[in-house]
Amino acid sequence: MTQYIIRRLLLSIPVVFGILFVTFALARIIPGDPCKAILGEKATQEVCERFNREHGLDKPIPVQFVNYVRDIARGDFGESLRYSRPVVIIIIERLPTTIELSLAALFLAVLIGIPLGLISAIKQNSPVDLFTMFLANIGVSMPVYWLGLLLAYTFALLLKDTPFWLPPAGRLSPALTATPFYEVFGWEVEPNTFKYYVYHFISNMYILNSLIVRDWEVLKDALKHLILPATALSTIPMAIIARMTRSSMLEVLRQDYIRAARAKGLRVHWVILKHAFRNALIPVVTIIGLQVGLLFSGAVLTETIFSFAGVGSMLYEAITARDYPVVQGFTVVIALIYVFANLSVDILYVFIDPRIRLE
Repeated sequence: MTQYIIRRLLLSIPVVFGILFVTFALARIIPGDPCKAILGEKATQEVCERFNREHGLDKPIPVQFVNYVRDIARGDFGESLRYSRPVVIIIIERLPTTIELSLAALFLAVLIGIPLGLISAIKQNSPVDLFTMFLANIGVSMPVYWLGLLLAYTFALLLKDTPFWLPPAGRLSPALTATPFYEVFGWEVEPNTFKYYVYHFISNMYILNSLIVRDWEVLKDALKHLILPATALSTIPMAIIARMTRSSMLEVLRQDYIRAARAKGLRVHWVILKHAFRNALIPVVTIIGLQVGLLFSGAVLTETIFSFAGVGSMLYEAITARDYPVVQGFTVVIALIYVFANLSVDILYVFIDPRIRLE
């Protein structure tokens, strides 16, 4: 088991290096001058030369890449060209929002998608199956930005005078504040230390922070603000998971050992859950792992529509301003999360199918 994990980690190293190279190259290919984008079109040549020299943009591209990889290896993502702040601090402030939103969307997608797929497989070619797959096809083809606007219009405007009203934007109501847990407990943390970064990262996840300090009012409000964006973001993964679950279950249900289990007189639900579902899980788990990257990419539009101050909105601002360090920093972090998600899926294979251990 340990050798399997080490082998997968070693295989991830060239993937991460390739991501660093592609991210660095794409950031430089984007048309536009960072100096002009940040300081304005009226910036003189002398000002731009000083700007480029201060941020290391005057050096040859290969030298910039070597310095970039060296700094990343030390955990230094550089400093934002636009905000003159360390990119690590910006990541700590913005990434928890996207993680919270993506986990909520993934939870909804798995919670609803897998049961729908199971029901469709059990009731194959029935009206229930046709209706479920019809909904799944609509979910796959429905753009996130269109669904987000539709949900916001319906629940924030049409239902504004009903108990079903939901906030269309933001993470908390203006009257509420999520006080960091370490401040509530009176813990003194020295700024710009590893412990400070960890505490700050956790406290920026409002739901987790409110659970730690037992602030039920903030928890309720944060969950209420999360419903619409999480629903909009979860639609496509939910439909994909439902279709994959149905396809995988149908394939397993046709196997001889399933017929033998039924012939023995075992209960139908026992055959489906104990024998069929577990053996159908590997493709489903694979597709769930792949949805992690889809959720982070879809979060760009979702966060923009619902005014969520997360990775998506910051990436949009950074790309517009040609803020190379921020674009590279967030892209690398998202890629690392994606690699970690796939590694977790590979490890789950071992527990789902013991035969993988022998390989």
